[in-house]
Amino acid sequence: MTKTVHCVLSSVGSISDEETCERLRGLIQRQVQICKRSVEVMDAVRRGAQLAIDECQFQFRNRRWNCSTLETMPVFGKIVTQGTREAAFVYAISAASVAFAVTRACSSGELEKCGCDRNVHGVSPEGFQWSGCSDNIAYGVAFSQSFIDVRERSKGQSPSKALMNLHNNEAGRKAILSHMRVECKCHGVSGSCEVKTCWKAMPPFRKVGNVIKEKFDGATEVEQRKVGTTKVLVPRNSQFKPHTDEDLVYLEPSPDFCDHDPRTPGMLGTAGRQCNRTSKAIDGCELMCCGRGFQTEEVEVVDRCSCKFHWCCYVKCKQCRKMVEMHTCR
Repeated sequence: MTKTVHCVLSSVGSISDEETCERLRGLIQRQVQICKRSVEVMDAVRRGAQLAIDECQFQFRNRRWNCSTLETMPVFGKIVTQGTREAAFVYAISAASVAFAVTRACSSGELEKCGCDRNVHGVSPEGFQWSGCSDNIAYGVAFSQSFIDVRERSKGQSPSKALMNLHNNEAGRKAILSHMRVECKCHGVSGSCEVKTCWKAMPPFRKVGNVIKEKFDGATEVEQRKVGTTKVLVPRNSQFKPHTDEDLVYLEPSPDFCDHDPRTPGMLGTAGRQCNRTSKAIDGCELMCCGRGFQTEEVEVVDRCSCKFHWCCYVKCKQCRKMVEMHTCR
């Protein structure tokens, strides 16, 4: 995860005063200033950081690199400081998660600085009444842009890496913006829909993660070129169509992630990882174990079974034990 986001995770408890901002490891001075001006927002940022880690680990659970976190900074090790597709995903999901969590905090009435999106009102062209609490995604995106992007805009970052990270940050936020949805409620006698009130809502964050993972799978390898006086990223292969604002881009190929490299924090290898013996995909033992082979053992698994619904209102289950084969990489 970007230093911007995961430094907040290292804080203890709630971020409740300006002094806490000074103690957060990894913030540059501009970010400390934003933190002090927006202390009430920082708990949402902290929740967003955890959301990003959880989603990354879900999306990559069956891949050689599985978003394992370290007790160091960055929490994913040096992998995210390189210009790889994995780094592209981490930057995108981090920027998206902060925008998402801050927007959610606005809608829940947690923040004084923002609330529901009041620009959504009146009657829609479809004839329904805009009402309820529309998610204030504009505020969440704006905060993510100011707090997350400021590191890339500061000195000390190579121009090509900064351009890559800024592009992927924005692509992550667009994964929310492009999938905003309309939710409605019907009003009327006996459930009729004489009057329908609607509001704009963010997609579930799992949907956002799925979208960004799809962009990861189709990410474009780019290089920096000068067009006039502007530095831009263009596809390394001129036969590829130009990427859009919603696509992920990367600068260098990924390592194979097969072996543990103590010189590269976060490069944990796949020894000891579980694999699927019958799968031909990346989660299969052949690919996951990088040709080193795997070992099989029988383990006892305890599951809930024979579940029955009791009126009213709980489910009672038995515990069933069974032996299953577990395959782990050598």
